[in-house]
Amino acid sequence: MLESLSGLPLPLDPMTLTLSLPLLLFAYYWLFQPSAFLYLHDWYWRTQLGFQIRECRCGAFTFCYSELGRRAGGGAGSGDGGGGATVTRPSLLFLHAFSANKDMWLPLLRFLPRDRHVVCVDMPGHEGTTRAHGDDYSLQGQVIRVKQFVAAVGLDAAPFHLLGTSMGGGVAGVYAATHPGDVHTLTLICPAGLDAPTESRFVGELRAAEAAGDFTGVSLIPRSPAQVARMLQLVTYSFKLPQQILQAMVDVRRDHNDFYLQLLTAITAERSRFRLHETMHLITAPTLVVWGKQDQVLDVSGAALLSAVLPRCRVELLDDCGHTVTMERPHETARLLLAFLAHTESGG
Repeated sequence: MLESLSGLPLPLDPMTLTLSLPLLLFAYYWLFQPSAFLYLHDWYWRTQLGFQIRECRCGAFTFCYSELGRRAGGGAGSGDGGGGATVTRPSLLFLHAFSANKDMWLPLLRFLPRDRHVVCVDMPGHEGTTRAHGDDYSLQGQVIRVKQFVAAVGLDAAPFHLLGTSMGGGVAGVYAATHPGDVHTLTLICPAGLDAPTESRFVGELRAAEAAGDFTGVSLIPRSPAQVARMLQLVTYSFKLPQQILQAMVDVRRDHNDFYLQLLTAITAERSRFRLHETMHLITAPTLVVWGKQDQVLDVSGAALLSAVLPRCRVELLDDCGHTVTMERPHETARLLLAFLAHTESGG
């Protein structure tokens, strides 16, 4: 047997090396490339749930989305329709939050049945969807892009269930008001775009940033692990992550922070900030509103505004829950959603 310089035997047994390699890779990525764990987590759950990543081109604009199953008559995608069954019930289209991507829905999707046709799209400028210079990222501008996507993949062949959270909730609400014939039901989770009676902690932060003329320090655009931890304190009720994951979130977001600043400026501009509030009276679809009672980003008092105006509105307020409802309470949110869908699909 070969000897090391210290005189100790070297463990060159092939089995030992085979078992050691995964541990060494884990240690390397944990210490030096922690963002790989975030990508691996999303890839694992997409694979487990049967989702496939697809692209759809609209001229020079490309939408990236994930899909499970397909509609009767062809579905939104191509090929095998995401590996799922062909279904006749309305499709589900999910619109994600500010600075997130289509994979933010995975914790919730784990608790939905596999016999639904589900589409989760990257919003304009996010992840795999085109980030076009000079594009309109206001709530109404994003509605125009989402309509392009819906038409391109054929979702508008029949009314579909539209779901959105935070920024995506504001876009979903304005979409339902603008294109009521497309929407079978609407689910809004802590949606943006409302003039809530009670000012949230984050809205107060925005007002201070506007007065100073500087948005670079707002909590939703963190640039260090400490600032990510501060963001988590804002958006969740009680949620902590290891230091390495905090660093991973910094690494993943670093190259996009300038865009997030541009996006935040666009959706909080005067013509966009209360766009859902201004158009909600045009919403005709049955609506489910889910909100965390301890939301510090968009105050829960906005739920009462929606229930007072929408004729077919069900409101569910979650105790001990902040703004990131789908991350903090995915199982309960899925249960509420499935009950709502079952009720509306049965003619209720």
